[in-house]
Amino acid sequence: MDPDFLNAFTQPAAVDQFLAENIIAQGEKKKFIKPTSGNNPKLEELKLLLIDWINTTLKEEHIVVKSLEEDLYDGLVLHHLLENLGSLKLDVDKIALTEKKQRQKLSVILEAVAKCLQLEKSQLKWSVESILTKDLVSTLHLLVAIAKHFKPNLAMPPNVQVETITIENTSRGLKTANAVEYITENKENLEAHSKDDAFDELFSRAPDKLDAVKKVLLHFVNQHVGKLGLNVKDISSQFADGVILLLLIGQLEGYFLNLKHFFLTPASSMEMLHNVNLALDLLADGGLLNFSVNSE
Repeated sequence: MDPDFLNAFTQPAAVDQFLAENIIAQGEKKKFIKPTSGNNPKLEELKLLLIDWINTTLKEEHIVVKSLEEDLYDGLVLHHLLENLGSLKLDVDKIALTEKKQRQKLSVILEAVAKCLQLEKSQLKWSVESILTKDLVSTLHLLVAIAKHFKPNLAMPPNVQVETITIENTSRGLKTANAVEYITENKENLEAHSKDDAFDELFSRAPDKLDAVKKVLLHFVNQHVGKLGLNVKDISSQFADGVILLLLIGQLEGYFLNLKHFFLTPASSMEMLHNVNLALDLLADGGLLNFSVNSE
């Protein structure tokens, strides 16, 4: 038997008990949380938080979840949750009694989740099969993704990680692979990234959304500089000389910049660069800029 499999258990007798409770057919592969990782306090905290969130959300529908593995695998709770959170009308029966019906139901639900969250197939950390077989890791990944999308202010514990063991029953015996998976984001990694990560994500994954974002930002800018009789039509070109940026900062922060401190009609790239540097200095001094920006 694979040594890594044996090392996942503190007592030899636990191996037999584990295999008795988790039957893995020939040629089948399953992923489990290592028994040595299952008592992680942060993991328990996350599970309780998600259960409470689901029960609060579905309180009026008299649905009570007690176990994420046992109560979500057939799609019933997920169906109600998505309809409640996203007003999604899913073309499936509320109750699926057979495994075939449950698989069909989960397929529709998970397809709706991927579409709603705008996730590509390669980004999914769950599948119909993993949810149906009560894979806790996959179920947690799914619920965390749904919660982050529909309830972004839900205070999930950061850095929740689990040690997993993937077991495959081959003709030569049990083959295993160990891994560490983050269920919630690594706070240290998040803090190390600059705030423009959201825009990097936008550029790489959803370039079709850029025009919509530009329109929102343009509306925001004109709401404020419009009070000065100005109108911005193109963020890229009209922000290049730093003038609009300086005036916008002044409007937002409630002060007027003395005209002798910047060039209102810059005539050279040096004067434009002076304006932009001044704007960045003002933002930094006001504690509004905590990441590096190249003024050029």
